[in-house]
Amino acid sequence: MNAVATASPPRNRETFWRTLQTFNATRIAIVVVLLAYLSLSARRGFWLHEGFLYRQACGLYLALAIGLCLVTAWRRRQLLLQLTAGIAADIVVITILYVAAGGARSGLAILYLFPLAGSAVLAPMILALFFTSLVALALLGESAYQLLNLPSESTISQAGLYGAAFFAAVYVLNRLAARLIRQEQLAMQRSMDLKVQQAINQLVIADMEDGVLVIGPDTTVFTVNPAAERMLGLAGAGVDRHARLDGIPWLAPIADAYFVWAGSAGDGASQAFVVLKPAEEPTAHLRLRFASIGSEPGAGNDRIVVFLQDVSEIENRAQQLKLASMGRLTASIAHEVRNPLSAISHANSLLGEDATDPVQLRLINIVSDNVGRLNRMIEDILRLARKAHPGDEPVRPAELVPQIVEEFRECQALQPGLIHIGMMDEGRVLFDPLHLREVIVNLLSNALRYASGRDASIRLFMVADGAHRRELHVQDDGAAMPPEVRAHLFEPFYTTSSKGTGLGLYVARELCLNNGAMLDYEYRSDSWTQAQADASGRFVITLASADA
Repeated sequence: MNAVATASPPRNRETFWRTLQTFNATRIAIVVVLLAYLSLSARRGFWLHEGFLYRQACGLYLALAIGLCLVTAWRRRQLLLQLTAGIAADIVVITILYVAAGGARSGLAILYLFPLAGSAVLAPMILALFFTSLVALALLGESAYQLLNLPSESTISQAGLYGAAFFAAVYVLNRLAARLIRQEQLAMQRSMDLKVQQAINQLVIADMEDGVLVIGPDTTVFTVNPAAERMLGLAGAGVDRHARLDGIPWLAPIADAYFVWAGSAGDGASQAFVVLKPAEEPTAHLRLRFASIGSEPGAGNDRIVVFLQDVSEIENRAQQLKLASMGRLTASIAHEVRNPLSAISHANSLLGEDATDPVQLRLINIVSDNVGRLNRMIEDILRLARKAHPGDEPVRPAELVPQIVEEFRECQALQPGLIHIGMMDEGRVLFDPLHLREVIVNLLSNALRYASGRDASIRLFMVADGAHRRELHVQDDGAAMPPEVRAHLFEPFYTTSSKGTGLGLYVARELCLNNGAMLDYEYRSDSWTQAQADASGRFVITLASADA
């Protein structure tokens, strides 16, 4: 069976109706050309009696062509019936003109190719061959009539050649049309599948909790899903959704992380941690994962997909689980461990008074160090058990921070130039002085562990962010913290030092939260004009301002 008929019914295909309309419009053009040809070639003028049959047939043909064109435009039903009627009218009118013009010697047999080509494209193979057979019979009949009446001027071979050529043309056109229809069907099916897949992707991306950000090599934003808009503070900020990340102040950390990843040429870690501080949104702590979508070299359409995950909630859940178990342990530690530990410390001190042997003194020192370590752990746990309340009176960091640094320098017997205090904001912040002292001492102790020991290897300074909030930075010249350590930095009992308890940074962050501040570890450059590769890690305390 014909592939055109079996692949898809013509009545259900918009393409077939458009093709039929084109076919009908072409019929009108052919009639107009035919009228012009006959009017120019008539020997006694077009309106004389000898040309009457031509004029009558062409006029009828033009009326039929216009009528069929209007019917197809207004009534899109029964396509095969309209096609059959049109082709039958074509064959009848062309046969009349062909016979009246003198048969094969008139050259009008070529007009049959138009309706036969239309039937080959739009009709099933059997129907197209039926029309071709009718045309071949008409040609042979007219040639036979001429041969019987005018044997000296007639030949039947020309009619046979025309018939064979029409059969071959109809078959080839029908096969080509069938192949094109199959290709069109496949393209339409693929298009429908693609639209469905796009709809699914849009639904999934729109409803997923993680943010998805698509940027170009210059950090121009191309796509951002609703979750990413919320994380990045773009929902109500009035920011152009297709701006560059490094052109939006609070999104510059993402641009920094991208440039660092891009500069590593794929050798560096594909994920990073950043802290965003939008002007009108809460601080967001995000984990970024970069993935490159490559294209052909020089195409200029490379895209980078940035997956955003808000890890603040994950960290809070993990900390709550640990705090729940730690809270149950606090009472036991306070009553069951502290008293025996005091006895051990006292006994160890008594042993140390009489010991003279170096080996004994070394063992006594080991016991003393571990007792001190356990005592510090207990003190940290007990501080966590007490809910701190922020102070009601504001403090001036420009006055308090130098005092804290000087006391720390004296207690640790540090050289004067080791800790450098940079620019300090003269404004006031809401923070309990004792809590701020404990936080800064904790951060300085951590910096002292990793700093090189040169002058100004530890720096403290204050800056104002894009929302005019005050930030206190504590920075050392040690190696940057790797992402795998950064992910667990503020978790209780997590430490990379053999002498640490894993509670210092956690206690510092909790004290900051209790005072309306935020402590985090960020990768920053000292200025936005500094090279991205020079960005360094530092602890940043975002303080709550007391100035109205």
